[in-house]
Amino acid sequence: MLDQVRNSKSILPIFLAIWALVNFIQAFFMDLHPDEAYYWLYSKFLAWGYFDHPPMVALFIKIGDSLTHTPFGLRMVTVITTTTAFYLLWKVVSVYTQNIKLFILLAGSIVLFHVYGFITTPDSPLFFFTALFFYFYQRYLKKDSYLTASILAFVIACLLYSKYHAVLILFFTILSNFKLFKRGSFWLIILFAFTAFIPHLWWQIQNNYPSFYYHILDRSAEAYRAEFTYQYVVGQLLLAGPLVGWFLYSSASRYKSGDDFIKALQFNFYGIFIFFFFSTFKGRVEAHWTLPAMICLMLLAYLQLSKKGVPVWFIKAAVINIALIMMLRIVLIIPIPLLMKNNLIKSYFGTEEWALEIHKFAGESPVLFENSFQLASKYNYYTNSTKGFSYDSRNYRKNQYDIWPLDNEFRNGRAYYLLPQPDLSKKMDTISTNKGVVFGTWIDQVRMYQRVNIIPLDISEKLKAGITLRLRLQIANPYPDTITLGNRNQFWKCFLEYGYKVDNKFIDPLVAIEANLEDAVIAPGQSIVIPAIIKTPNRAGKYKLEFSIRTEPFAGSRNSGRIAVDVTK
Repeated sequence: MLDQVRNSKSILPIFLAIWALVNFIQAFFMDLHPDEAYYWLYSKFLAWGYFDHPPMVALFIKIGDSLTHTPFGLRMVTVITTTTAFYLLWKVVSVYTQNIKLFILLAGSIVLFHVYGFITTPDSPLFFFTALFFYFYQRYLKKDSYLTASILAFVIACLLYSKYHAVLILFFTILSNFKLFKRGSFWLIILFAFTAFIPHLWWQIQNNYPSFYYHILDRSAEAYRAEFTYQYVVGQLLLAGPLVGWFLYSSASRYKSGDDFIKALQFNFYGIFIFFFFSTFKGRVEAHWTLPAMICLMLLAYLQLSKKGVPVWFIKAAVINIALIMMLRIVLIIPIPLLMKNNLIKSYFGTEEWALEIHKFAGESPVLFENSFQLASKYNYYTNSTKGFSYDSRNYRKNQYDIWPLDNEFRNGRAYYLLPQPDLSKKMDTISTNKGVVFGTWIDQVRMYQRVNIIPLDISEKLKAGITLRLRLQIANPYPDTITLGNRNQFWKCFLEYGYKVDNKFIDPLVAIEANLEDAVIAPGQSIVIPAIIKTPNRAGKYKLEFSIRTEPFAGSRNSGRIAVDVTK
């Protein structure tokens, strides 16, 4: 036992140093993931919340990017915190048994840990604060003190500000130990954490709960497909280690203990995996959402294998597993010609050159990308600007570009509009980039109402099929200038349209609403109510009604929520 302690003290620092070095190298040489560029733009507009996520990722990026505007800077805090997380996790499990070589073998085998060793998305702070939560929760169980409780409350607040999945960690931890409610300090934790999270909740209220509508309603709009479920299961096996993942699950599920802390790990392990498994029946589940459960998987597998012994074949398989992961990581920073034919691998090279090629045509003018918050964000990052903007059509998902006032810069002015296909009715530039050909054209007097919000005030959830429906529409203007929906003396035409969706697809092309729009003038920050006439679908069924404002030459944005209606004969 004494030898194991000595080994851990000498080997652990070496492992952590190598882990940090490898991830710093990867962070420096690898192009940004599109989502990282999007979250970089978060950091340019620090706030208590964002459309998709809480704000911790923006703070992570802001710290490093303020030191150096490079991929290395953007990822710097993630590398440091992930390395620290492994130290904390070792401190957690070393209380039970010390086998540092097995710990390193398991940590290096799980693919998801390599991904978030340097990639900076909301999962990065979630990884760190999950490890920190378990570290202090273990100590809180051993010693009920107000100091430890205060620290734990602070960590929980940070966990909640990292990603909404933190709620699952807290729920399953409490579910594993109802005795917590008998502690006076536990109520202090609840009060402190909730109070600290109020600024984010207030941001949600002020912005009409965008995260709730996106994660709970919009993500569940797709019809169920069997692939959602089997891809989730296969993905969890692969992310736990393509060669050894199945054995880690088997080992973790066999570990038995009456320890309250181990119960928390087990409840989170089973609870999170099962929760997202059943979530596949409501919509697509991203494989990486189970990151906190992967931490529990590693710790429980470590304890079981330390107790029962490590098979020789597993050691060999784990080493090969780690070697394969490292080979993939090398492929993503060294352009191997044969592999560059793969579009996914190719996407991680030459992004800066792509952005600068477009910049040659657009100059310092705003650039409009259609239905791609990722392309707009990559352009912004690699030009170190906020000139890129995502025009989100009614067939695209909403995102932070529907909240940021970036369009104030070019509305009623001039912008460069990029399209993947040429529009023969316009004079267009053909831009050859290392990522393919795109087409651009100048638009003068841009008329865009992407952030205008429409709410039907008196529509029933149950409607008769094929009838004419009279209703009132409340239309709110978020812009700092007066807008008009009429077309009198307007260079670009405006159309107020509606349509019905089934399985997230419009059943027919959108049609114009019958309404008097010529007098629809809305002052800055104000709203008006107009009478309107629409028709219900001819066929019975459950639909989602949406309203859209289409201004030429754009496709039309989604300007309302998805209103559920049950149409009957």
